[in-house]
Amino acid sequence: MTDLLPTASPTQTRAEARAVLRPQRGLVVATLATLVVGTVLGLVGPRVLGHMIDLVLHGGTTTALAVSAGVLLLASLGQALFTGAGSALMARLGQTAVASVRERVVDRALRVPSPELERTGSGDLVARVSGDVESVNDAVSGVFPTLVEAALLVALTLVALLVLDWRFAVAGLLAVPLQAVALRWFLRTVVPVTHAERIAEGARAQQILDSVDGADTVRAHCASDEHVARIAARSDDARVLSIRLAAVQRRFFGKLNYGEVVGLCAILAVGYVLVGNGSATVGAASAAALYFHRLFDPFNQLLGLFDDAQTAGAAFARLVGVAAMPERPAPAEGPRPEAGSVGIAAREVSFRYSDDGPDVLRDVDLVVEPGKRVAVVGTTGAGKTTLVGLVAGLHRTDRGAIRLGGVAVDDLGPRTLRRTAAVVSQETHVFAGTLADDLRLAAPDADDDELLAALERVGAGEWVASLPEGLETRVGKGGRPVDAARAEQLALARLVLGDPPVALLDEATAEAGSTGARVLEASADAALHGRTALVVAHRLTQAATADRVVVLDAGRVVEHGTHADLLAAGGRYAHLWQAWSAAHDRPAPPSPTSPEDR
Repeated sequence: MTDLLPTASPTQTRAEARAVLRPQRGLVVATLATLVVGTVLGLVGPRVLGHMIDLVLHGGTTTALAVSAGVLLLASLGQALFTGAGSALMARLGQTAVASVRERVVDRALRVPSPELERTGSGDLVARVSGDVESVNDAVSGVFPTLVEAALLVALTLVALLVLDWRFAVAGLLAVPLQAVALRWFLRTVVPVTHAERIAEGARAQQILDSVDGADTVRAHCASDEHVARIAARSDDARVLSIRLAAVQRRFFGKLNYGEVVGLCAILAVGYVLVGNGSATVGAASAAALYFHRLFDPFNQLLGLFDDAQTAGAAFARLVGVAAMPERPAPAEGPRPEAGSVGIAAREVSFRYSDDGPDVLRDVDLVVEPGKRVAVVGTTGAGKTTLVGLVAGLHRTDRGAIRLGGVAVDDLGPRTLRRTAAVVSQETHVFAGTLADDLRLAAPDADDDELLAALERVGAGEWVASLPEGLETRVGKGGRPVDAARAEQLALARLVLGDPPVALLDEATAEAGSTGARVLEASADAALHGRTALVVAHRLTQAATADRVVVLDAGRVVEHGTHADLLAAGGRYAHLWQAWSAAHDRPAPPSPTSPEDR
């Protein structure tokens, strides 16, 4: 099974909670003070009712009863007012805190190193930033406010029992051992089940995502039944744990009822004795019984919500695990090299994705002179995409070094690296929003004329002119559909707007289809003009028009040279070209002698 992202320890989780609440100290104090006042006003009711009972039994006046009723009414109104205000403040506090956590988690998720994400898979990350965030959000909105209010009511009710008579409090405390045993059993049982359920749900999400993303490969290998069985097995694991969790909850609430019966019987027995010997009035005994009866609802609620709190705590620990993932220290930002003067040099580069895995690249030497274009070709699994990732700084070499403009990639700060080398892959995303917003991701300060010029350069000018709202047309999810070829042109336009001296194309024309291939290759040529370019060539016509071709096989460079030289050599590239030409029924184009010939 795919490894999962880390989960924070209890110590880390508590530290993160304190860090989130620390900037909100004033709001925390105001919230607690408001809830305390509301709870105290709620405790006035049973005491006043007990006093009214005594008035009736001892011939109290109508005026005294009316005054008591007025006090009861005012206390009830005050309780409603302060409790409502406290709940609103609690919701504000919780939403502010969870927003802070959510922003940190999403920010960190966007910075998860590619090797880490490839090792763990994206399904677990998606489950955390969606399901776990939702779980914490629901808890902050409903569970935690109820927990705080119930805890205050339990604590202050015990104080009220002590004020009436300490013996009532002692009688009520007879329920505590039974509750403690039930709670101890519950926590010991529910915590591992809750954590296991969350892990099982993450594993299920990862398995579903892996199977859906690789649907074409699964069908090609007739492995649909096997993948369905894997999904079923992961789903069954989650189902079994969910049923087990529900059974634990039912047993827990059953155990709580024993404590309620014992405590209430003890209160009534003590009241009978105290009233009999004159130590307490009937009203006081009635108030004690009412206090205890009112105590048990929030107490059961408090204990019962431990399950939801544990679920939210497990989700929060998973979120903190992402937020606390260590980041590679970024080198100091250096000056951006001038366009046209930055070459690529890789010396004895080797790389593997895991310590015990095979080498994906081995002793690769590669030089791309400034302003030149080198195509990388090879069969699937040869290491082409990995090489691009290393040059782009998405991975770190295990051995050897890669330099851009004479500076090691690892020594460039992230911003400088992104301004120096940009990647355009076949997996292009069109962001929801206006077309102008999508393009300005690469150049936030670009005006409309610059955006239109970039689109015109990559051959998308007429398409934009045909849009009803031009640059203000909404694209992406919920907007105007953009096909794969147009999406790639938008990515190339962003490349033009960003204007990096080095461009890395990873099969950027692969999704165009045969009809749009020539158009998209022309778009790529225009975007690459004047830049140092490393191109993973899905279509060998791109290799034929490059200044030089590098052939990778099983992570090694097995051939390199011009298109014409490699064809004349009759080696691996010549066989690839022959097979590709036969499949596409096209002759070899002439090999250029300079960038201007392209």
